[in-house]
Parts: sequence; structure tokens; C-alpha cells
Amino acid sequence: MPNFPEQFERDTNGTEADWLRTLPGACGAHALSLPAPGQAQVQIETGTLGLQWQALPPHRIALVSLPHMLVHYRFEGVTPEQRGRFMKYFDLYMQRGGG
Repeated sequence: MPNFPEQFERDTNGTEADWLRTLPGACGAHALSLPAPGQAQVQIETGTLGLQWQALPPHRIALVSLPHMLVHYRFEGVTPEQRGRFMKYFDLYMQRGGG
């Protein structure tokens, strides 16, 4: 199982609306709260995952405009094994179509 650090950032494709629509399912059975705009907190056993995001200027390729966001992940009180299990499910759920 991949090792996920306690903190990391990702450039995530899509809009904030896409993210918010998909986020509850990606958290599975874990409690999710949205304490403020651009923030979420996920309860993972006795620890938490804090998420913060901000929209970035769209990527432009010729006439195509692709929205994306910077998402900061911060685990507190979550073991490496718990982080790996959570992120494996989270990433699979958030995965978009492709070849």
C-alpha cells in the first residue's frame, strides 16, 4: 500500500462544484463536515483529515479551458496504515474516466 505523508498538496482537475459533489462519496463511511468555504474535515477513527482548496486559473490548450484546484491534505492523529487505506478508497472514488 502506498505511503502517504501527514501533509501534501495536489493539483486536482475539475471545478469546486465537481469536488463538493464527489467529496461525500469519496469519504465513504467517515464523517465529513464543511466548516467554512474551501475547507472540509473528515473523521478517520480517532484522527482527522483536514482539506483546504482553492481554484486556480484554468489550464488553456488552444481553445480548451480546463478548470483545476490546489488541494492541501493534512492528517492529524491518523496512522500511516489508516492514511493508506483511506487514500486508496478516496483516490479510486475520485478517479475520472480515462484510458
